[in-house]
Amino acid sequence: MSETHRRSLVKAISWRATGTADTFLISWLITGKPLLAGGIAATEVVTKIGLFYLHERAWARIPWGRQDHARAAPPLPGAPAPATASR
Repeated sequence: MSETHRRSLVKAISWRATGTADTFLISWLITGKPLLAGGIAATEVVTKIGLFYLHERAWARIPWGRQDHARAAPPLPGAPAPATASR
């Protein structure tokens, strides 16, 4: 199972909107200047969307830690074992 490039991009944008709001608020609190905070947030959003997208695509190529969800789930405790072909 893998993610499409479009899904990775949409995830990157939604995460950056959250992160940029955080950066703006912290920058405003530290500097006391909303215009400067906006400039910092605007610069940060562009660079970090690109970095996050590249990070997601790199991880999409790494099979470590993935599970194939198409496999059957393990049986519930106490459930009868599946029938097997005998030789």
